[in-house]
Amino acid sequence: MSMTRYGYNAKYLTKNEKPWFPIMGEIHYSRVPRNEWDEYLYKMKTSNVFVVSTYCIWIHHEEIEGRYDFEGNKDVREFLNRCKNANLKVFLRIGPWCHGEVRNGGFPDWLLKKPFPLRENNEMYFETVHEFYAKIYEQVDGMLFKQGGPIIGIQIENEYGHAGGLTGEAGEEHMKRLTLIAKEVGFDVPYYTATGWGGAITAGLIPVMGGYCDAPWDARMTEIEPSGNFIFTHERNDHNIGSDYGLGHGITFDINAFPFLTAELGGGLQVTKHRRPRVTSKDIGAMSLAKLGSGVNLLGYYMYAGGTNPVGILSTLQESRDTGYPNDLPELSYDFQAPIGEYGQISDSYREIKLLTLFLRDFGEMLCDMPAIIPEENPNTPFDMTNLRYSYRHNGESGFVFINNYQRHQIMKEHKKVKLSIQLEKELLQLPDFDVKNEEYFFLPFNMKIGGATLKTALATPLCILNNKSFVFYTDKNPSYMIEGDLEDKEIITISRKEAKHAWKILGEQEYLIISEDTVIQRNDSIEVIFNGKAKLLVYPEINKGVNGFEKVGKQGIFTIYESVESNSIVDVKHCFEGKDDKKTTYTIEISYEDDAMDYFLRLDYLGESAKLYIDGKMVADHFYYGDAWEIGLRRLGFPKSVTLEVYLLTKDTKVYLESWPDMGAEGIMHLQKVEVEQQRRQSFLLR
Repeated sequence: MSMTRYGYNAKYLTKNEKPWFPIMGEIHYSRVPRNEWDEYLYKMKTSNVFVVSTYCIWIHHEEIEGRYDFEGNKDVREFLNRCKNANLKVFLRIGPWCHGEVRNGGFPDWLLKKPFPLRENNEMYFETVHEFYAKIYEQVDGMLFKQGGPIIGIQIENEYGHAGGLTGEAGEEHMKRLTLIAKEVGFDVPYYTATGWGGAITAGLIPVMGGYCDAPWDARMTEIEPSGNFIFTHERNDHNIGSDYGLGHGITFDINAFPFLTAELGGGLQVTKHRRPRVTSKDIGAMSLAKLGSGVNLLGYYMYAGGTNPVGILSTLQESRDTGYPNDLPELSYDFQAPIGEYGQISDSYREIKLLTLFLRDFGEMLCDMPAIIPEENPNTPFDMTNLRYSYRHNGESGFVFINNYQRHQIMKEHKKVKLSIQLEKELLQLPDFDVKNEEYFFLPFNMKIGGATLKTALATPLCILNNKSFVFYTDKNPSYMIEGDLEDKEIITISRKEAKHAWKILGEQEYLIISEDTVIQRNDSIEVIFNGKAKLLVYPEINKGVNGFEKVGKQGIFTIYESVESNSIVDVKHCFEGKDDKKTTYTIEISYEDDAMDYFLRLDYLGESAKLYIDGKMVADHFYYGDAWEIGLRRLGFPKSVTLEVYLLTKDTKVYLESWPDMGAEGIMHLQKVEVEQQRRQSFLLR
């Protein structure tokens, strides 16, 4: 069997010379417990993330000079082995500087004390980086793609020339030297990338871009201007990334020479001490759709999975102003409001992104060869809330129209009976009229081949294809399919948007579509359902062999309904007030468990500036208040029977940006409103 060949051209990445549209998600192995790596990776894979990106964070591996740590959660080789076992490819981001909201941007303290400048062109620095790169390579040797391993790409540095570092020819020289060092120590991979936003230096490496729905690193403690990431544009640069270091200054590479790829499309946002935007699934979904409609051919999310900072030997390891950086971060939490949360929770944004990743899994190769065509009348500024935002991607014959009427924190004009026509090579195609409400975003197909037929137009969005036969679409309106020709053995299935959001494509002896508001994970032939209460699955086609732990209870249209045999019971949780001073309120929380549950989540609905959780006097979790309840996975903490909570004072004078402030008196607030414990169960069954 010949080895897969990876490459790229000016338009897209390639796999065996064919267009390849991967989904990439960032997870930091050193921020996730080793015994949970598989859980996270299969949650990513089940949501159609087939490429993992991760930082090798220098300070996590060499906090004390010469004393390397690749044990436990920092065992990068074992993490890569888990990726390989899950058949996931990897982009390794080897720094040496990473940012990542880490202390010193990932540089160890001892490095800052060296008698030479960092991130500049001097031999002593390059020699030190050579040692670090060589040590990382020593750990991952055998894991490169050419060696049968998962590593297909290496990212050199991060935001170099934008967030520190040199610019111009000196910056080019620096990045080329780092690339040479990486190759010298043994890194030989199909792809070498560099971040390309804000004037960062790419030095001939493949530039990867980013975009976030807000900017928690922005120094302002007010609502900031509307983000340009919600418009359709050929502009690849997000001028607000790293605005704590200086506003973006364009890009340094030829956009006609490289495909439009993202590595840091915000899967969420990490709140800071001074600025705490609350992310919604619509923020992430609309931004992702806007990027697709702007021509992106790689959706790479940062972060896709949150985590927890390691406990340092000499200091805490989070970014902080004490170390000269612009932001204060939680000491431990790096939840990032990510699709997969700090404790493995599946967020609403995970499901929202899955609407697009399911589509790209089946239609991505086709989309790669469809350039973005943005009409002149399309708004080119996010301040325009009146005119319709739309774009096309097509190959001259068939394609998609993208509509986005969502702008974070803004009210968009509603559009009635929109009339759009598309000039193709052989025809002027008129789409059926449609309405667009405030906060709606979607895309529609035209001239899509289905069997021997052509779906000329539709007011429904394609989701996926099952068994090369069933074309699944979703809409909450009349789908208005206009079909020419014979579908032959193909069929069109229409579901609601809500059903599509809760849909999972699973592979057994054939492909199945499972609709469930519970979490579904596929690990090879095993399907695991994680649920609270009673699990319910709608499955098409029917699983003939039955489903272990579930009973068949009926039909809903073409879907067979299965419900779990077992359900959860109520968990007993008590909390009592312990004391209060002028800075914090202290509570004791007691929890009782059942033996057969997989996990328990403690949900703390508190009002205050921040909170910390202790077990036997040791802080085990922390949280900056931003409006949502705080969730903590108790399995990771060893199922403690008693924990102590400290809620810290928030006043009207606290210097922080919150989207919504709680009601409080002149004295401020530091109060625990409600405590809940949610029980999680797991039921597995085989499809083969």
